[in-house]
Amino acid sequence: MTAQPPVRSRQRWLVPVLVVVLSLTVGGGLLAREMYLRPEAKAVDSGAVAPLTSVEPDDQPGSGQVEVTDDVAHHPQDEAVRPVIQAYFDSINNRNYDAWKKTVSVQRVQQKPSAESWAKDFRSTKDGSIMIYRIEPAAHGSLRVLLGFTSTQSKEDAPENLKSGCIHWRLVWPMVFQGGGFKIDTVDSTGRSPEGEAC
Repeated sequence: MTAQPPVRSRQRWLVPVLVVVLSLTVGGGLLAREMYLRPEAKAVDSGAVAPLTSVEPDDQPGSGQVEVTDDVAHHPQDEAVRPVIQAYFDSINNRNYDAWKKTVSVQRVQQKPSAESWAKDFRSTKDGSIMIYRIEPAAHGSLRVLLGFTSTQSKEDAPENLKSGCIHWRLVWPMVFQGGGFKIDTVDSTGRSPEGEAC
């Protein structure tokens, strides 16, 4: 008859091994979290965003250069997002429909398929004082970008609900990955519409 090792001796070494493995797993998870955790950033409520700039009324809309907060400057998608938004505003300020189409999603181009209609919408618009406040991840690899800017336009070309020659805008843009880069998409269905106020 062969001697079988007692079952109890196997259990004695199994428990310490499980404790060590569990401890290493928890410790590794905590370490990874600390390494990849971004610094705590204050949530920005679009209704509580400070005025865009201190641009004099005669100098509105201000610079056409896109600026960012420290939070955005340290965001991993800053370099993917900022150039697209810069190109978007440059296309409007330069009245360049073809350049605009390269910055927006296919769905958004379908909403403005003709250069004539697009040019009519932006014929007197000049945008500036552009600030990206926050970039957040969204569903399916998309992003949500909180930004503000100032637009000047003739009162006739201003939105129906805000007939002003100068408007400070705050809005959230959805951005989707298409054609090898992020594009500004159609406004999402979260119910957050652009907020504007006269300068």
